[in-house]
Amino acid sequence: AEGLNLCTSGSATSCEECLLIHPKCAWCSKEEFGSTKSITSRCDFLQNLIANGCDGAIENPSSSINVVKNIPLSSKGSGQTHLDVTQIMPQKVALNLRPGDQTSFRVQVRQVEDYPVDLYYLMDLSLSMNDDLDNIRNLGTKLAEEMRKLTSNFRLGFGSFVDKNISPFSYTAPRYQNNPCIGYKLFPSCVPSFGFRHLLSLTDKVDRFNEEVQKQKVSRNRDAPEGGFDAILQAAVCKEKIGWRKEASHLLVFTTDDVPHIALDGKLGGLVQPHDGQCHLNEANEYSASSELDYPSLALLGEKLAENNIHLIFAVTKSHYVLYKNFTALIPGTTVEILHKDSKNIIELIVKAYNSIRSKVELTVWDSPEDIGLTFTATCQDGLSYPGLRKCGDLKIGDTVSFEVAVEARSCPAEDTSHAFTIKPAGFRDTLEVVVTYNCLCGCTGHATPASGKCSGNGTYTCGLCDCNAGYLGARCECEEGASGDMHHAMCREAEGKPLCSGRGECSCNQCLCYESEFGNIYGPFCECDDFSCARYKGVLCSGHGECHCGECKCHAGYIGDNCNCSTETDSCVSSDGQMCSGRGNCVCGKCQCTEPGAFGEMCEKCPTCPGICSTKRDCIECKLFNSGRLADNQTCQKHCKDEIITTVDVLETDDPNAILCAYPVNNCVMKFTYLELASGKSNLTVLKEPVCSSAPSAVTIVLAVIGSVVLIGIILLGLWKLLVTIHDRREFDRFQSERTRARYEMASNPLYRKPISTHNVEFTFNKLNRSYNGTVD
Repeated sequence: AEGLNLCTSGSATSCEECLLIHPKCAWCSKEEFGSTKSITSRCDFLQNLIANGCDGAIENPSSSINVVKNIPLSSKGSGQTHLDVTQIMPQKVALNLRPGDQTSFRVQVRQVEDYPVDLYYLMDLSLSMNDDLDNIRNLGTKLAEEMRKLTSNFRLGFGSFVDKNISPFSYTAPRYQNNPCIGYKLFPSCVPSFGFRHLLSLTDKVDRFNEEVQKQKVSRNRDAPEGGFDAILQAAVCKEKIGWRKEASHLLVFTTDDVPHIALDGKLGGLVQPHDGQCHLNEANEYSASSELDYPSLALLGEKLAENNIHLIFAVTKSHYVLYKNFTALIPGTTVEILHKDSKNIIELIVKAYNSIRSKVELTVWDSPEDIGLTFTATCQDGLSYPGLRKCGDLKIGDTVSFEVAVEARSCPAEDTSHAFTIKPAGFRDTLEVVVTYNCLCGCTGHATPASGKCSGNGTYTCGLCDCNAGYLGARCECEEGASGDMHHAMCREAEGKPLCSGRGECSCNQCLCYESEFGNIYGPFCECDDFSCARYKGVLCSGHGECHCGECKCHAGYIGDNCNCSTETDSCVSSDGQMCSGRGNCVCGKCQCTEPGAFGEMCEKCPTCPGICSTKRDCIECKLFNSGRLADNQTCQKHCKDEIITTVDVLETDDPNAILCAYPVNNCVMKFTYLELASGKSNLTVLKEPVCSSAPSAVTIVLAVIGSVVLIGIILLGLWKLLVTIHDRREFDRFQSERTRARYEMASNPLYRKPISTHNVEFTFNKLNRSYNGTVD
């Protein structure tokens, strides 16, 4: 084989070590084989061993599978003994695995028709739900009528909750003990607060449900969040009191109009003990540990719901839809629907959620051993295979889907060790049990010969090699420990000039004895290898997803990279339309990296500015409204356009700044529509009922328009010329007037002109009547 030979480079010193290197490695147990200098030549690819003369003495075990129980799938649920209904096939499989040798088997799952249903209605009885309580007083009868259209075996139960009756969650002052609504003008009377109260076990007598609902009264708590998660957990784990049947589908409908308290909120009331996940209903069917234990965590809720095969349906008001939608991603098998403020749509909501649950199948794995790798390939109703996926959607009752499950053992545990794990469709009671044993021993090991003459009487001959007794070394155990000399040292150097045993061991009897290290094992003919000098990720060797072999990470199935930190799983990158990263990015290490400019979102599903977004939406408009386009012929319109809400209008409004205006040509006309991404993940498309068309202008109109334009431009130019000339003339006239007023030889200022009259002033003094006068005579 070209390139690196994993088998020979693994430095295997025994048959069992060879089998662990790679599933294609085989061991030659023939006595006279290979070089006396190197034992690694016995471990090689099968074809190499045969080519080197080891035919007939090769150890090369492989993985095997045995189907232990394989009852055919049922077609109906209520028409036969319920315990005999089978929805998964096979039911038990035994695997014998060689490490690294992947083996696979096929699992089939079918949602049978007329399957029994247990529905427990869990209602928030805080004060804000008073109008809802009035509207569900006859819910039992109406709901039973609708559900019996889907199953002939239906049972209904009822429970209620408010919140922990301690401060600061509820009113605890003495005056509020019997009536926490005292002083509240809008609703002056209500019952004391309580955590959870189981009111009606599951029964087919729906009239009892109506009677219990009519008895109920609302209560009042202090803060806005409710204690609903306490109630969900008790309804899930108190199986005997609630009355969950093993042979039925379990639905838990949780109705509320506010947010829930979650784990650690209880510390506000001094509750520091985490929830233990146990049933705490007393004889009065009330939650007795409400004032002792903290609220449960989302992880604990998910675990207990899955253990008891319960589908949780969040029926919440529109203002809290997004929060509970986020919860569904953390609690498997959970759905969320929008509840009207008065709960009038509760029956429609439950039927819709039930149909949604029955339209999908998702496999879950329980108690999977750490040294077992699992990969899934789903084959859904369209007949296509989806590697990395373990769920199928858009199913009808009675549809059968299959999954290819590949199993690989990563290591060998102690001898005679076996493991078991369970594969289970989410929300089903049916399971597939998988029992795993390990094929790690070579057949030749059972024929070992102690004190064999082939080993100089100093060791055990097994699988073609000598396992020397303590104190002896060498291929035939011919040397004693401590023997030394220059003649042996040459066999302990990897190359001339290299240190003995790579500086990490001692040379004894032509062999390197490698030092022990606190970091791991040092091995190899020249101590050149170890299992701790590989790349790390966040301080973890090979990221915890691989094994370190001689400085190189050998990644487990499902991981790649120098340090095995990159997952090859693509399940998390497949968008709702079945495309990888919505066709706008690449799946890198299990996460979408958007490559299309403007694309964003976990699946690159949002891209208002993408060049192709208008054409994508156009396909949905054409196939849904006009039954045309590229999606009309291949029956994929509903699948690809299930999240598109299309509305037709006479006049298209473009005031919304978040809406994208799109247009495309239709028969010399233009069809326009706007596209808006909603918070729910759906798209709102507003389309004109008819395309916009415009007629081409006539040739006469064009000629007249050109002539008119030329004439108009000429008039404008003449007007401008006249205006400029007028301005120029006025400026010249003003300058002439200015120069005229400044002329030097006008009459008033002529320097040659003299007045005909001259005036002379003579000073004199005279005395008349003893008065003196000064004057002037002209």
